[in-house]
Amino acid sequence: MTAQRTSRTRLLTAAATVALAALSLTACNDGTGVNDEGASKGSSTRSSTGSSSGSSSEAAATQSPAAGTPGSQKPGANETSTPADSKPAANAPATKTPASSGKAVTCQGSNTKTVAAPLTRPLNHMLLTVTNTGGNTCYLYGYPAVQFGEAQSVPPVDEDTKPQAVVTLKPGESGYASVLLSAADGSGAHGHTEKSLTVHFSGRTGSENLNPAHPSLPAEGLRIDDSLKVAYWQQSMDDAISW
Repeated sequence: MTAQRTSRTRLLTAAATVALAALSLTACNDGTGVNDEGASKGSSTRSSTGSSSGSSSEAAATQSPAAGTPGSQKPGANETSTPADSKPAANAPATKTPASSGKAVTCQGSNTKTVAAPLTRPLNHMLLTVTNTGGNTCYLYGYPAVQFGEAQSVPPVDEDTKPQAVVTLKPGESGYASVLLSAADGSGAHGHTEKSLTVHFSGRTGSENLNPAHPSLPAEGLRIDDSLKVAYWQQSMDDAISW
């Protein structure tokens, strides 16, 4: 009796096992069960990945400038980008220029530069060039009162050289005057060599106390004699050396 029950129990267990196996096979075939859950997870992963990639691509497309718009073209092989620090600084110091009050002044040693240069033509002449180094227009009145060495007097002026208007020098401009140093034929008396020169300027009234100039002379000096004479200041060099 006990053997019959044991045999019956085993038979029922075997039948139940077969039934469960059949049920499992059916579930795999109709897309449900454990396999369906695995497929669902895979689909979810792929969907999530695709969605993320799509969002990144859309964001990149939104941030990148459209073709043909400023900034969309990158420098090519032969092009270079200009660094930001290559632009001039906004606070870069400007080139300093002499301050100007807008009022014309008298040319003198403190606002001009004077250069003395011997000339080969005309013979035995020297050219004085006065350049306005100030910030205001200046007037070059009359003629240069030249003083060689320790001379106690200045040479006379040739009245035939007087211009029709006062020489006017804007900042940076130059005026000119020539000086006859000695007689071309050697007839001048008291010929000697001088190595220093002082140029005195004249004011509008002739009574102003103005700063003189001290242009350098050649190392060997200049030979002068009693024929020493000066011309009036001229606006152009051509007029100055024509005397």
